[in-house]
Amino acid sequence: MSQEDRPPGTTRYSEEEFRASLTADRPPAGLRRALAALWYASRGEREAAHGLVQEGNREEDAHVHALLHREEGDSGNAAYWYRRAKQPVATGSVDAERGALLRKLLAAD
Repeated sequence: MSQEDRPPGTTRYSEEEFRASLTADRPPAGLRRALAALWYASRGEREAAHGLVQEGNREEDAHVHALLHREEGDSGNAAYWYRRAKQPVATGSVDAERGALLRKLLAAD
């Protein structure tokens, strides 16, 4: 279902829709901060992603923030943000973590 077909105020996206939106100039309207940050990070726009989660105060923002630092190889800073997110430090692949986090955030939307 396209965003245009959704009832007003509805912002739920499937993983496929989210991934397809990565070719657009900006994230889909109505995404929460953490999802918008994942959108930018998925496009390699790390500064934009970091700026969004840096301003956030939700656990999901901290989780995305942890992932960004983990991707940079900054394990100390990532561990701090995992604690803020109340999540264990991830040990699997970064791609697997990003996919699982995306699915978790989309399901909560």
